[in-house]
Amino acid sequence: MINMTPAVRLACLRRQKAIEKYASSARDIQLKVLSRLVSTAAGTAYGCAHGFGSVRSYADFAKQVPVNSYEELKGDIERMRLGAADLLWKGKVRYYARSSGTTADRSKFIPVSDAGLKDTHYAGGFDSVALYFRNYPDSRLFSGKGLILGGSFAPEFCNPQSKSGDLSAILIDNVSPFVNLFRVPSREVALLPDFEKKRDLIARAILSEPVTNLSGVPSWMMSVLDRVLELSGKDDISEVWPMLEVFFHGGVAFTPYRERYKAMISSPGMHYMETYNASEGFFGIQDDPLDRAMLLMIDYGVFYEFIPMDGFMAGDYSGAVPLWGVEPGVNYAMVITTSGGLWRYLIGDTVIFTSRDPYKFIISGRTKNFINALGEEVIVDNAEKAVKAACEATGADVREYTAAPLFAPDGKGFVHQWLVEFRRAPASLEAFTDALDKELRAVNSDYDAKRSKDIVMQKPQVLVARENQFDDWLASRGKLGGQHKIPRLCNDRKIMDELLNA
Repeated sequence: MINMTPAVRLACLRRQKAIEKYASSARDIQLKVLSRLVSTAAGTAYGCAHGFGSVRSYADFAKQVPVNSYEELKGDIERMRLGAADLLWKGKVRYYARSSGTTADRSKFIPVSDAGLKDTHYAGGFDSVALYFRNYPDSRLFSGKGLILGGSFAPEFCNPQSKSGDLSAILIDNVSPFVNLFRVPSREVALLPDFEKKRDLIARAILSEPVTNLSGVPSWMMSVLDRVLELSGKDDISEVWPMLEVFFHGGVAFTPYRERYKAMISSPGMHYMETYNASEGFFGIQDDPLDRAMLLMIDYGVFYEFIPMDGFMAGDYSGAVPLWGVEPGVNYAMVITTSGGLWRYLIGDTVIFTSRDPYKFIISGRTKNFINALGEEVIVDNAEKAVKAACEATGADVREYTAAPLFAPDGKGFVHQWLVEFRRAPASLEAFTDALDKELRAVNSDYDAKRSKDIVMQKPQVLVARENQFDDWLASRGKLGGQHKIPRLCNDRKIMDELLNA
């Protein structure tokens, strides 16, 4: 096929220069985004109720608009799904990304407006390519095709003009004809709801395609690649697709999967680029391959605010600050205002900034995805580091895991109970547990204090999950495939107990 890489690389130059301004003009850029969002929605029911016409500054906006959870916006979203216009966003919204965040039974329906598709989700996809070309000028990305995994969606039972489902399916349904020239599998296969059937059909369809790049959630992409190896009879994906050069990944932390991907794709020219793309918006891109932190994308249809987690956990949202008010090293709950009609919305993710000018951050976890039974405040970032250290120390390979608090078996204090599914089990589960505990103590001083002398918290208890135990749990809830993921940490036993019985 024709190599379109030089033309696309040229088209990216202007965007690369615009992104460079993030370092010097973040406040002005974000204020322009806020002004555009407020003025566009001034005539909506929400805009009229909150005086958008009189908003002249960030202070006005923060004073007149409350911080919202999904529950506060749910009534308007339900009416929008039925076909109502001009409620949270101008006009009618046709698409709704079904999201549960932590795979709880109840789904959320996130409005995805036409504006949001263009100024946020597709903008993020283009910028991922632009920044990749900046880092790798010799790339031949568009000399072949990209394997893009998606979920599925269906018309709303209450309004056939609206559709709801996985964000990835909505993006595939609306992608430009130009992108379709460089994407596999076909739209029909990509949107199949049955993941097991889709996995096999995708693998068969792409075996002979010149794949140069992958995009998707690491866990589900790995499942497809495993099937590709089975069908091809090869031991290495590089033998199947010698032109493969990059995996654009997101949805879950890549740390537990990194070594497995390196073993599966041995090419020294293979690259990995993390993105932060959620149902609610596209927020960050790893712009430096040597730095795990991501660049916050600040000129999309998203205005950002941040609540220090100390205040958030106390139920005090008054400490919310705009982007220019954040400090590196502080754990924040992220609040977003978007061109889909989410106003000062608590997305449920937590972030820690590593730098300003430009603003770079890591995803530290979720506001409901932590363990704090005794004040240990273990967050997902701590857990990912601990699992990585335990794998390196014992030669293990972890596929999935989750953890929750548990009264110690002897009735003395608490333990953190971990359920771990291994691809390659450690020679000694005790050594794995000791390494896990050691790293948690090293990265979290509160955890270390609670573990002192085993008085209030004992060493973690690690249980080995049977093969596919996590997938079976997801399947039982109709959440196998797509963008659904296992909650890494929970402060209660609900999900852990369900998994143990799966």
